[in-house]
Amino acid sequence: MTGPRIPNFFKIPELKEKIFFTLLCLLLYRVGSHITVPGVDVTALTQYFKSNQGGGLLGMYDMFVGGGLSRATVFALGIMPYISASIFWQLMGAVFPYVEKLQRDEDGRKKITQWTRYLTVGLAAGQAWGIAIFIEGVVQGAVAVPGWGFRITTAFVLTVGGVFVMWLGEQITERGLGNGMSLLIFFSIVQGGWPAIGKTMEYLRTGAVNWPKLIVLAIIMLAVVWVTVAITVAARRIPIQIPRKVMGRGRIREGQKSFIPLRINSAGVMPIVFAQSIIIVPGTLAQFSNVGALKDLAAYFQPGSWVYYVLYAVLIIFFTYFYTAIIFNPVDLAENLKKQGGFIPGVKPGTRTAEYIDHVLSRVTLPGAIFLTAIAVMPILIFDYFNVPFRFGGTALLIVVGVALDTVQQMQQHMILRQYDGFMKEGRVRFRGRQRYM
Repeated sequence: MTGPRIPNFFKIPELKEKIFFTLLCLLLYRVGSHITVPGVDVTALTQYFKSNQGGGLLGMYDMFVGGGLSRATVFALGIMPYISASIFWQLMGAVFPYVEKLQRDEDGRKKITQWTRYLTVGLAAGQAWGIAIFIEGVVQGAVAVPGWGFRITTAFVLTVGGVFVMWLGEQITERGLGNGMSLLIFFSIVQGGWPAIGKTMEYLRTGAVNWPKLIVLAIIMLAVVWVTVAITVAARRIPIQIPRKVMGRGRIREGQKSFIPLRINSAGVMPIVFAQSIIIVPGTLAQFSNVGALKDLAAYFQPGSWVYYVLYAVLIIFFTYFYTAIIFNPVDLAENLKKQGGFIPGVKPGTRTAEYIDHVLSRVTLPGAIFLTAIAVMPILIFDYFNVPFRFGGTALLIVVGVALDTVQQMQQHMILRQYDGFMKEGRVRFRGRQRYM
């Protein structure tokens, strides 16, 4: 069965409105990404990022906000404060039973959402103040009139911009199409592709990159995307059986057969984000310090050294298991399955079912961790060899593929729901010689 075609999406009024509303919000986000904070020399700041922060912590952050940080725009914080706040409360649910209880209840989830907003404002204010001090104190010549006036103004503008981006993402989620937070990150990453294409053409013109290398690189990129899509949608299906039940008056509901999908990459992109956040800390600290020993130590944590690649791979594998254990609870799944009267054929309900699911999940997570390690490390080696002015893979690729698949799936669900509603309104069934309408 093939999915709905893209032109059909615009034939449904409700879906068309959602698509246009989402595009309007993304346009506002794009416009805000070109409005510079007052009092900042963008040229000096951009030059600093090119020469010092290409692979550091600020460089990774700049990728998630679409280059807004290196250009000191009002949306320089992007959606990252909200993402950090969401991850914080998600981790708190694994540590504190009270938070976990709130996450299971509808009213509790609303309360956590409100707490997430408050924490987002606090994180945005703290990050905005840190960026203001960084621009004033570290980047030489970036501030025309330094002082408290610049710090307060910059911190206020960046905080308001971060809160507005949070509101924009929530509006997309409620009134638009897809997850607003994910779409904003997706759009920030994708919009950085056009400058990379321009730089590649310039490299071709100057002879730094030739056509044979570029063709081979394009084939590798297509293969990486294909593998990423395949692993993203791949899952191990555990069959479950729901027995027959007597409904009363002699009626019996037939038993149902279903399955529990355990995705190979249940952790998504988070293990790579955590690993990158840790492994770039020594290099980032060394750039802000004058200690010679720290600079020598940081050299081992830069791409190109075997220590970097080995530690990077170990961290990704560790965080894959760690984050999967947080977001997936086999005990709760087994209890819910037992309450519904379902069971896994050949496995006793309750504790044995939880142990079986945990065993299968552990085996499935290993190839997922290896895949994440390969998708994070191999592009670095490949693109360094081909000497191209951009990177392809790792965090950005997983986010782009995951968000694109999720958005298309939601659009298809709208199409299927529309067809089902049409059948319910227009379908006719004859019963005992009379015509009844559904």
